[in-house]
Order: sequence, then structure tokens, then C-alpha cells
Amino acid sequence: MHVLTILAHPNPNSFSHAVAKRFVEGAQSVGHSVEVADLYAEDFDPILTERDLQQFEGVAMPDDVLREQARIERSDALCLVHPIWWYGPPAMMKGWFDRVWCAGWAYHWQHDPEGSLLAARPCTMLIPMGASDNQLKRWGYREEIEHLWRYGVLGYCGVDPIRIELLTDCAFESGVRARHLEVAYNAGCAIEHDVLARPGIRELLEQSEIGLTKT
Repeated sequence: MHVLTILAHPNPNSFSHAVAKRFVEGAQSVGHSVEVADLYAEDFDPILTERDLQQFEGVAMPDDVLREQARIERSDALCLVHPIWWYGPPAMMKGWFDRVWCAGWAYHWQHDPEGSLLAARPCTMLIPMGASDNQLKRWGYREEIEHLWRYGVLGYCGVDPIRIELLTDCAFESGVRARHLEVAYNAGCAIEHDVLARPGIRELLEQSEIGLTKT
């Protein structure tokens, strides 16, 4: 499989970068190829402009958007790595979705959309955050994040299955970071199994194998 990892953190020495690196190592250890899109290092422009809104008129998107879309189209799986700031992802990651996952490419623009224009592919989300597990439980924030990404963003555009790992309590080093890095490594190793776990995929593979034996 070819895995596209999208990373959004401006500090190359951040824990988010360490998490992304560990995920990549896990994916490569089981034979997958990995491309890393470091949005800050690549100076991606996250600002949605009037030009970008022409997506709703069927106008081709700017070259930088087309390049990002081609990256996604080349991938068999995705990984998103970003911290939580002010209860949401960095503006860089939000802007990447605003501009790249556009109407006419990622989804149908209609009053009652019937689904994605993209082929299903698995996505792992690795999200470092300062909040503790107890805080997430008290605020109900884990369920809110799950709903946002599974139904409002990724799932809306056909991404499936979606693994969301909230890496809590890591604003300060308290011994949990090593465990989080192992979660990231194991997620990289397991991304192919995430595909096989998707309803219908195992059956399709078995049918394909039967077809091959008959020929």
C-alpha cells in the first residue's frame, strides 16, 4: 500500500512530528511506501480565496490544489497528524481541507448529497492534545471529535474505515509520550488490517482470489 501522511505542526521538533515519524516507521516496517506532506515545511497556502470558491461552478482548481489532490489519488491510505488547539486542528490543517477537499472532486454539491466522489480508503488520525482522559470524559469531547471527523469531514467524503487516536495529556512530559509513540507505530503497522476489517472488503478479496483460481 501507498500511505499519504499529512502533518500539520510548525515546529519540526514537536511531539506531533515525533508521532508522524513513528507512524511512518511502523508502516514501512510491514512493507508499505509512505509519502509525508509536511504542510508547514512545504509552505502550503491554507487561505481559501474567491478563486477557490469557483469549485462550485465547476471551474478547475489552482495548481497547488491539484497537486494535493493528486497526492490523495495516488494513496491507498491516509494518516492525519495534528495537535488540538482551541478545540480544533491548526488553521493549516483546516485550510488544507477547505481548499483541497473541494466540491466536484471530493463530494457532490447538491442539496442532499448521496455520497463521495472519492474511492474509499482507510485513514488513521493521530491527535496529540493537552487534555486528559478525565477531561475528555467530563466534557464529552471525544464523542464530538469522533462525530466531526466520521460524519462531517472524512466520512462525508467516503473515507472508510477511520481510526481516531486521541493522544491525551501530552502537553508536558509525564511518561505518557512513549506510550503514545507506540500507539503511532502500531497504527502504522495495522493500517492494512484496518482495510481488511472494512465491511465487505474481505468478501471482495475472497471473490477475487476465487476468480484468479478459475483462470
